[in-house]
Amino acid sequence: MPADTTTQTETETPLGAAEEAEAKALAQLEEEERRSGLRTIRKVAPYLWPDDKPWVKQRVVISLIMLALAKVIAVGTPFLYKAAVDMLAGDGAPDPAWVLGVGAVGITVAYGMARALTVGFNQLRDAIFAKVAQRALRQLALETFQHIHALSMRYHIQRKTGGLSRIIERGVKGVEFLLRFLLFSIGPLVLELTMTGIILAVVFDINYLIVLAVTIALYIWFTFKVTEWRVRIRKEMNDQDTDANQKAIDSLLNFETVKYFGAETREATRYDAAMEGYEAAALKTSYSLAFLNFGQSIIITTGLVIVMVMAALGVQDGTLTVGDFVMVNAYMIQITMPLNFLGTVYREIRQALVDMGEMFNLLEQPQEVKDAKGAPALQVTGGNVRLEGVHFGYDAARPILKGVDIDIPAGQTVAVVGSSGSGKSTIGRLMFRFYDVGKGRITIDGQDLREVTQISLHANIGVVPQDTVLFNDSIYYNIAYGRDGATRAEVEQAAKAASIHDFILSLPEGYDTPVGERGLKLSGGEKQRVGIARTLLKDPPILVLDEATSALDTDTEMEIQAELKAMGEGRTVLTIAHRLSTIVDADRIVVLERGEVVEEGTHDVLLAKGGRYAQLWLRQVSDEDAA
Repeated sequence: MPADTTTQTETETPLGAAEEAEAKALAQLEEEERRSGLRTIRKVAPYLWPDDKPWVKQRVVISLIMLALAKVIAVGTPFLYKAAVDMLAGDGAPDPAWVLGVGAVGITVAYGMARALTVGFNQLRDAIFAKVAQRALRQLALETFQHIHALSMRYHIQRKTGGLSRIIERGVKGVEFLLRFLLFSIGPLVLELTMTGIILAVVFDINYLIVLAVTIALYIWFTFKVTEWRVRIRKEMNDQDTDANQKAIDSLLNFETVKYFGAETREATRYDAAMEGYEAAALKTSYSLAFLNFGQSIIITTGLVIVMVMAALGVQDGTLTVGDFVMVNAYMIQITMPLNFLGTVYREIRQALVDMGEMFNLLEQPQEVKDAKGAPALQVTGGNVRLEGVHFGYDAARPILKGVDIDIPAGQTVAVVGSSGSGKSTIGRLMFRFYDVGKGRITIDGQDLREVTQISLHANIGVVPQDTVLFNDSIYYNIAYGRDGATRAEVEQAAKAASIHDFILSLPEGYDTPVGERGLKLSGGEKQRVGIARTLLKDPPILVLDEATSALDTDTEMEIQAELKAMGEGRTVLTIAHRLSTIVDADRIVVLERGEVVEEGTHDVLLAKGGRYAQLWLRQVSDEDAA
């Protein structure tokens, strides 16, 4: 027996500790959610009361006045109901002086008008407030969109497009809901319950108020407790929904890859597994909603029955009239409707706070690359680009560039070559300031890129990447994207310079031809020519060709090289090359290996050296001969 007792004690203690730890974790989670909710409300409040928009304040105040009028009329309406019933029942003389001479029909008409006014003021309130809500929604959506574009390349490489779009969508919807229901549901409900409680206590008896208060307290306690539980279930459902949406979008964006590997069934299974998790969470949500509704109904019905029994006893002993009984019933039914709605409103407000919390978390993502305070615009006088002792790594533990020095004189073409992973494309990203250098600096005409505005830097550098990604719009839109406000003649001139104008005219819809998602309706060479035309239209003094033809076949590459060469005339060009045959005419070639410059010179000089460049050249020539 002692052994059994010891075993039992040893077993119970860890379980108790585990339960305590779980309770602490749950309490901590609830505290974090509460703080997150308060943070969200603080962030939303300025949209309701902005100092620089007096018209918003005026609309909020007028909306609140309409709300107060609607509630006062709604609370007074049962008095009309009582007076009409008493007159029709002949149950004593009507005590309110204003009833004399009006008659039961007149009171009934007044009752109908009061109900119509209640609805009218509520609708007027919504109409006046609509502009405030829509302005807040639009402004927050714009701020989120702008912030996402301001985030660094590092963030966008890691992001999940489908999940991100869902966060923004739910967050923006949550703003409108929170603004509307926080202002027009919770506040009005408290006002109506307070006025109703005062009337029941003064006109009838304090016991009516006590029953009403206890019923409401139990109702609110039960609703909030169950809703808190349901919010966690709902969050799980949202996470599953986001995951399923992300998998669907990711699969559709990689449609060709799915087809190449015959993975339709695999993708469907993967998507169905995500939807299975969503289904389980959604079922929990439905079951918990049924439990919430049933519990609410039991509590409110019990309170209603108790109050009605008290009123019925009053009618029996002659202290109350039939009209009083009807009025008590009217008040209880009147407060039952918003109370029934309270659970939904509270749940949706909590959910809106969760959704908006995710959006505000997104807005609080740090902007890694920022303009220096008071930074001037970049002034390009010639276009001399210099990399001076540049160190950089995407991860601190894995450096990519280790003290790189490259000088690109104004108007010259410098090519950077090297084996895969040597850091060639990284230089292009640093020049465009997708990232900031770790050590050293990059300058254009002596101006450190970190000390000028990003918008002016981007305006002066044109990039033709290895894979030109196009918008799902027309060819004209994609070329015109190179410069906002470009005329049709300028767009067509850029297309001619890129040798794609005649091809476009041969299409049935010409320049209005849609290119499809990411330009998939065009061939690789056609997409690259559109990209070249777009960059030509931008007309930048500095050009970065980031392996611009390495994804093309040899014939297409040779055709496009002519356009690229013409494009570089009179500009400073950095060519990041994979195929060495494309850069033999460069003014200087820089050879990178493991993040360091190992050689530089012209094509002929480097071949004569017999070093790393010569090895790369001979290897490519032998591969082409073998092919």
